[in-house]
Amino acid sequence: MKPFALAYTTPRPPAPAMPFTYDAARQMSVCPDGSLAAVNYPALTSTASTTSTAGSKTHSDDD
Repeated sequence: MKPFALAYTTPRPPAPAMPFTYDAARQMSVCPDGSLAAVNYPALTSTASTTSTAGSKTHSDDD
């Protein structure tokens, strides 16, 4: 027997491939070619890696 709620669920889309990695020595995210990921706008917008939720966890007026 299938639970009622599962009849209306959709599969989660796969996570996008991260085109950059964190370089601990430089303390920055870098692309495979060594350039900074912060200036690679297509990569940032496709992965949405700059989204922060830190403030919304502690402040009620961040909505």
